[in-house]
Amino acid sequence: MFAALTDSFKSAINKMRFADDEKSLKKALDALKKSLLKADVHHKVVKELLKSVEKDTKALAIGKESFLLALKNNLTELLTAPGNQGFVFSSKPPTKVLMCGLQGSGKTTTTVKLANYLKQKKKKVLVVACDLQRLAAVEQLKQLCEANEIDLFYDEEKNPQTVAKEALEKAQKGLYDVLILDTAGRLAIDKELMEELQEIKQAVDPDEVFYVADSMTGQDAIRSASTFHEKMQISGVILSKYDGDSKGGVALGIASQLHIPLRFIGVGEKVEDLEIFVPDRVVGRLMDEGDLEGLAERTADLIDEKKAKKLTSKIKKGQFNFNDFLEQLESMKKLGNLKSLIGMMPGMSSMAKQLENVDLDNSEEIRKIKAMISSMTKKERENPTLLNNSRKRRIAEGAGLSQMEVNRFLKQFQNAAKMAKKFSGKKGMKDLQNLMAQAQQGRGIPR
Repeated sequence: MFAALTDSFKSAINKMRFADDEKSLKKALDALKKSLLKADVHHKVVKELLKSVEKDTKALAIGKESFLLALKNNLTELLTAPGNQGFVFSSKPPTKVLMCGLQGSGKTTTTVKLANYLKQKKKKVLVVACDLQRLAAVEQLKQLCEANEIDLFYDEEKNPQTVAKEALEKAQKGLYDVLILDTAGRLAIDKELMEELQEIKQAVDPDEVFYVADSMTGQDAIRSASTFHEKMQISGVILSKYDGDSKGGVALGIASQLHIPLRFIGVGEKVEDLEIFVPDRVVGRLMDEGDLEGLAERTADLIDEKKAKKLTSKIKKGQFNFNDFLEQLESMKKLGNLKSLIGMMPGMSSMAKQLENVDLDNSEEIRKIKAMISSMTKKERENPTLLNNSRKRRIAEGAGLSQMEVNRFLKQFQNAAKMAKKFSGKKGMKDLQNLMAQAQQGRGIPR
């Protein structure tokens, strides 16, 4: 998601070839200016950033390291707006969150993503359908909530303010931790929309007002957020569709121009694809230094420690089977966007690009693998060594595949199991670090 800006920053930093060289600094600043303007960062923000980076670099003594440090410090300051980061719970539950934004910004989907994010943290969440303007808006929210086992409150016969009040009563009686209200949007900001939002706000007195901004609209997203902020006093912004934003500058503009904190970023289409926005971590990723803290947080909520230990033991003994494979596949899907996850690892942004089109749900390859495993008997799944030629032919026919495809996958499975066993040993971490170093240098993963 930060690939374009990361490449641009690398290019600027590489202009600093010599120490105490004013010409190198000027070239680096020119490259930085072009990349930021291309990324749709406002020209006034670019001007101020360049001025600060130049001043700090000279104060530290001109060189690549001082330029890098000055850039990191100033980007972090630029992205740090006054207010909370991530999700903050009120002292008295339920924490009430009012979601607002223009129609088409991804507000309803983001509402469910936020609910799922909190659900993964073992919180009891109630989503409220207050968008009674858009045709089938309640139905869309109902389907999304049902698919992800999230509680929903709705009543299409009443006005949004009454629905909001009744939902709050239910949340209080039902001991919910969080109440999230999905409100109506419009194609453009109008008086009627703002009046409705203000009435809902008065009805529930929310702890947070989140504005969902469409990253793809660039500076328009910042202008719209500004108007909403004047009327609704926004406490945070969630950027949607950030995975599709090749520019990325809107993230820099929100905090620096509006002084409203970015709270989350939508990094994919799936419900799991919502990331907390912490400025210094984001800058680390922009500099291709990764975000191991964020990666640890994401996985901690979803990984069962007992299951992980049991799996590690099986891998060490060479007992990893097809049931284990399917279980791990489902666990990986819960982690969300693979490209984003790899991008959290230091020096791995280039590898993340290669995973842009990998989809654990819709990939043709994954569908074939699942069909093949479904055609196996219980014993074959538990013990892959049973798979002789006659069994492979039967499996291929049952899955609608060629025997060549079955053989290819089985070979890949065996190689993966061997590699996992190797990394689970005493020298495993060192081997993994060497592998990552090779990948970072462009040599790729050995087969």
